[in-house]
Amino acid sequence: MSLEVIADLTVLYNEPLAKYTAARLGGPADTVAIARTRQALLEAVIYAHQQHIPYWVLGGGANVLVADGGVRGLVIINHTKGVEIDPATGRVQAESGVSLITLARRCLVQGLKGLEWAVSIPGTLGGAVVNNAGAHGGDMAGNLVQAIIMDIEASYEPSVWPVERLAYAYRYSILKGQHQYLVLDATLQLEAGHDPHELTVTADGFIAHRKRTQPPGASLGSMFKNPSGDYAGRLIEAAGLKGHQVGGVQISPIHANFFINLDAGTATDYHALIELVQSQVLARFGVELELEIELLGDK
Repeated sequence: MSLEVIADLTVLYNEPLAKYTAARLGGPADTVAIARTRQALLEAVIYAHQQHIPYWVLGGGANVLVADGGVRGLVIINHTKGVEIDPATGRVQAESGVSLITLARRCLVQGLKGLEWAVSIPGTLGGAVVNNAGAHGGDMAGNLVQAIIMDIEASYEPSVWPVERLAYAYRYSILKGQHQYLVLDATLQLEAGHDPHELTVTADGFIAHRKRTQPPGASLGSMFKNPSGDYAGRLIEAAGLKGHQVGGVQISPIHANFFINLDAGTATDYHALIELVQSQVLARFGVELELEIELLGDK
């Protein structure tokens, strides 16, 4: 068996990863496989595991910094899109490659309340499940009922995980950083029977707030987790680093917890800024900032 014989899977070699990441940078992967169905995604991961090939699954690439040297092994791009919405009960089942923004919009136009916080969050549903994505007082922990997950080290048969099993905390789940787990789909519970116009007004307010407080352009989202009782952006600004630039990457003058690829930025530039911020904030305030993004590949 080879990757090429898997249905609904497009296989590319020595493929630059910049086009698959929100920051629009990153070197080539040895192999990229674009999965358009749940079964193709599952078979690609099983193939890599059986062949002892290192692999990573990417959704929207919103929280991943891919190294300039690229990635050795296989990168699987999750483009699964299936969605089932029950407007009467508020129950939503969607595949993990669905855009979180698209899913949120589809739910609110059917009068389902509870996912408006996600209308401006880049990335996919699978990434949101893994990272407990959230904004504006809402998060995945408050929406998720269960997920279908494969623990590839235990079995090739996916199983149902109730939300409690994910051990959600702030921007954390038991899945985070553990690549043996593959999220295939998720079931959400929303509130049915609401006015779509009112939900849209709320959602548009969230989008307007994001535009006022967060920078446009190519970024990875929030770089660092907020430390307990404080904000990473406030600490970075207080350290005098807001607007600081290394190469083609700048700490945003609008919000210091966002690093923007201005044009020709590199992952090396990002790494230099990350190390600078962490060392300066630690020296000034005694706070160790923890990355919210994931680092992928060879420096």
